[in-house]
Amino acid sequence: MSWLAHEWRLLVRSRLAVAALVLLLALSVLAVLSGMREVARQQQTIARLAALQQQDLAAQARKYAEGGDAGSAAYYTFHGTWDAPSPAAFLALGLRDAAPYVLRVRALALQAQLHEGESFNPELALAGRFDFAFVLVYLSPLFLIALLHDLVSSERRSGRLGTLLAMPGAGRRLWLRRAGLRTALVFGCLVLPVLAGALGSGSAMATVATALCATAAYLAFWSGLALLVATRGGSSAANATALMGCWAVLTLVLPTIANAALARALPVHQGVELMLAQRQAVHAAWDLPPQATMEKFFRTHPEWRHTAPLPSGFHWKWYYAFQQLGDQSVAPQVAAYREGLLARQRWTSRLGWLLPGVGVQAALHRQADTDLQAQLAYQDRIADFHARLRAYYYPYLFNEVRFGVRDFATQPRFSPPARPSEVPEGQLLGLGLIAIFALALGVAATGRVRPA
Repeated sequence: MSWLAHEWRLLVRSRLAVAALVLLLALSVLAVLSGMREVARQQQTIARLAALQQQDLAAQARKYAEGGDAGSAAYYTFHGTWDAPSPAAFLALGLRDAAPYVLRVRALALQAQLHEGESFNPELALAGRFDFAFVLVYLSPLFLIALLHDLVSSERRSGRLGTLLAMPGAGRRLWLRRAGLRTALVFGCLVLPVLAGALGSGSAMATVATALCATAAYLAFWSGLALLVATRGGSSAANATALMGCWAVLTLVLPTIANAALARALPVHQGVELMLAQRQAVHAAWDLPPQATMEKFFRTHPEWRHTAPLPSGFHWKWYYAFQQLGDQSVAPQVAAYREGLLARQRWTSRLGWLLPGVGVQAALHRQADTDLQAQLAYQDRIADFHARLRAYYYPYLFNEVRFGVRDFATQPRFSPPARPSEVPEGQLLGLGLIAIFALALGVAATGRVRPA
């Protein structure tokens, strides 16, 4: 291992290289700490709101000490739902930065409640969070470029290249040793804070292994690309300019163009439009004959058809019937909305096979359970709970049973199931293939270095 000690001594003589590694380590530490702090803040918010929810339920229950109308109880009682962050969420916060992770719902029409949380200032979400995924995707290639762009040109400029190539053990092995050491140090600066964060958050070994594999594959791609450019015989400035151009195109330009192309090819209406459509259907029901509304409701809920007929004037069961009909009226639009989002997600995953930045983000977001799939799964859990809530109240409403304090205690409670860790095999495979391809080109290029 004498070559390692020799290369290490050469590396530490470069103040720029040492400063770059120290800065990258500091940025990685800050990114992991920032992610863990945000995860802790979300966990505290969920815990605080859970306590407030219990207080609210107790206050509502006291109003029905002598019994009351179940429709009124269902209208004024909010039920808390939450999507707790996974232990690996600190790696890549993803949609948790913009989509709601706590939502209170009632037994009213669901779609309006689901998409009310989409109203936020887009300028605040534009920059995104400073997390590990940001450092890995956007900043780590810049540090590799700084360390590898003059790997050959600096020796040529100093006049040592011919002597180096004439020495035993030089040639391809020399450049691979130097590039390998620099890449390994960059890898260490990135993953050491991740390992500490994973230990502190209790992340599973599979999660840590996925993050390490994604990081290694992404760095291997950029190392191969840097070797390919650095060994072509250009000056240090030309190499740096070419690599910076590659970085801008691969991490900024092409993903932006691809995102615009997907938005144009797969148009998806906003969730707010679903909310408005559902509310219009609900508001229009006030002007329709109540019996016509009930007949339409009984087509999907025949078990309540033979209950007592509607009295004159307002009745809660009519009110909740057209609330559910409002959800049913937009069900086709909801299915198309979700399918459009999932189609975009599938095409984004496929782009990861060509754009490594997209691939590594998709892998980290899936492993951290912070992507679109996780958000839609949370909405599905809310929908399941909402269905149980309606099923609980309907016997009281249609059979006109009084609602008391004991009934509050037996209401459904939201309890999200445990989510098993999912390894993003497709994204990792795509990253691995593109990394092997770029690295093979870079290794082949190191054998073509000549003194002049």
